[in-house]
Amino acid sequence: MISPLAYVDPAAKLGKNVEVGPFAYIEGDVVIGDNCVIHPHASILNGTTMGSGNQVYQNAVIGSTPQDFHYVEGQPKHVVIGNDNHIRENVVIAGSTFPDKATRIDNGNFIMDRVHICHDVHIFDKCVLGIGSCVAGDSEIHDGAILSNGVVIQQQSRVGRLSLVQSGCRVAKDVPPYIILGGNPAAYHGVNAVVLKHLDVSERVLRHIANTYRIIYTGNFSLQDATIKIPEQIPMSDEIHKILDFIKDARNGIVRHLKEE
Repeated sequence: MISPLAYVDPAAKLGKNVEVGPFAYIEGDVVIGDNCVIHPHASILNGTTMGSGNQVYQNAVIGSTPQDFHYVEGQPKHVVIGNDNHIRENVVIAGSTFPDKATRIDNGNFIMDRVHICHDVHIFDKCVLGIGSCVAGDSEIHDGAILSNGVVIQQQSRVGRLSLVQSGCRVAKDVPPYIILGGNPAAYHGVNAVVLKHLDVSERVLRHIANTYRIIYTGNFSLQDATIKIPEQIPMSDEIHKILDFIKDARNGIVRHLKEE
């Protein structure tokens, strides 16, 4: 299952049924779980640990040196990857800046061609990162979020669960859950209803989510006042709690622009 044309350091730990294609490069401080496929010319560098069922395609580089001036050359860096991820051609995933942290890719993600994931980023479960997107350091992409092609997520930003960031957006603040963000400057374009319906979110809850964001984006309240108004006016559900918790934890505020009609 390992091509004689590949380089696999003898210290690397490979699970069962791992395939390694010609000219792939795997360094010694690497753990690869069962049933992974490392395609030709992919590079898996020191400090990388991945679970089972992952596919790493041609010319991808996992565990590269972080492009961060705080990184001390030669110190350990870490990338932790879960299970069943597709990491497509020319993707770069940088290691962590500090030895006690890690860049993390959880489970079931689809990371398309030429995506760059910088140091200490956390990609949660079942996200899609479109062609040529860039996620800067210390950012988070939460469960089920979709970045379309050419999206730029700036440092220390969060993209909330089941949200959609449309092609070409540049995002400098947090993107709340369940919304569609589009344009430049990036602006609220409504609730991501198609995906939520696909996940069997009821029409009733969809209305509550839409009304929640109506208070945030069109209610002429400060964000703090909006979060007070929401529990007073909107029936609470798990989805509404997640919106409020996300806003509460926002380090740099949320995107507040509204799509111009």
